[in-house]
Amino acid sequence: MDSTVASTGTEEKTWGGGNEPLKASYGKMMMWFFIVSDALTFSAFLAAYGFSRFKFINEWPIADEVFTHVPFLHGQELPMIYVAFMTFVLIMSSVTMVLAVDAGHHMNKAKVTIYMFLTIIGGAIFVGSQAWEWATFIQGDYGAVQTKGGNILQFGEYVTVDGVEKFKRVSIEDLAIAQASERTSHERKNGLWFTEEGTLPPYTVNEIYAGLVANENVLVRNQFLDEKGHKTILSREESLSQLKENGKLVVKGANLQVNEYGTTLFADFFFFITGFHGFHVLSGVIINIIIFFNVVLGTYERRGSYEMVEKVGLYWHFVDLVWVFVFTFFYLV
Repeated sequence: MDSTVASTGTEEKTWGGGNEPLKASYGKMMMWFFIVSDALTFSAFLAAYGFSRFKFINEWPIADEVFTHVPFLHGQELPMIYVAFMTFVLIMSSVTMVLAVDAGHHMNKAKVTIYMFLTIIGGAIFVGSQAWEWATFIQGDYGAVQTKGGNILQFGEYVTVDGVEKFKRVSIEDLAIAQASERTSHERKNGLWFTEEGTLPPYTVNEIYAGLVANENVLVRNQFLDEKGHKTILSREESLSQLKENGKLVVKGANLQVNEYGTTLFADFFFFITGFHGFHVLSGVIINIIIFFNVVLGTYERRGSYEMVEKVGLYWHFVDLVWVFVFTFFYLV
């Protein structure tokens, strides 16, 4: 009995999975190799963050107090709202990429063009949002004083909101009492060659101490957690004593040397891991733009295959998946 096998004519083409191994083209195999190696790199970074996070669990910054800003809504504390928006945009860009790949399977140039464009817009919004978040994190919020041991002292007062007493932060600008000073930063041309100080702090510890003495309702909060999981608030006497005896440097914002929100290690990991992921997203946006113009020009129509869209889609889904883990580690845990 003869058996007839229908032929579609695509068996030997890359889109038909006719190449070996694993019925995948060389390009898709190389993309998978890259994704696996990059996944191992991100895993190592997040594992290092996790070990550090739980080693210093009692002094790690609380994410709800760090990431509270939303563009155009100055003065309002909205914990995690903008980060959630960024995450939603990136996930939705992954959805539009799926739709672009599906449209490519059906050789529908118009839909591939639309969905690729939406993916690019989503990626651009995410990269811009991350840049804004970096700028906000670097600029700082209320300011603090770093102690001789490297710990952070923050300032605030108890206020009653809707019948509930809560600790409200006070900025160093509102607290400090300016004093006459001739302190200038050291430049290379003065003294030692090739040695130069960074920007001087906005205030001195003495100016902050004078403001603390003058405002009897202001207390100091250190970076260590109490039994309720909140940062420890010192008594009035302890606040004055701690600042006078251990205050070393006034800190505003965060960088690789200081961090007003808590341990400097948090800022180091934040800049490195989110920056590394942001570089991946930016690279993905640039690649998507190149593929988008190729789609518009009909390059893949002439090839008879939209496999390039599928390959860049694999990379984009990987970037989205990595952000889910970064979001969980930095913002939720």
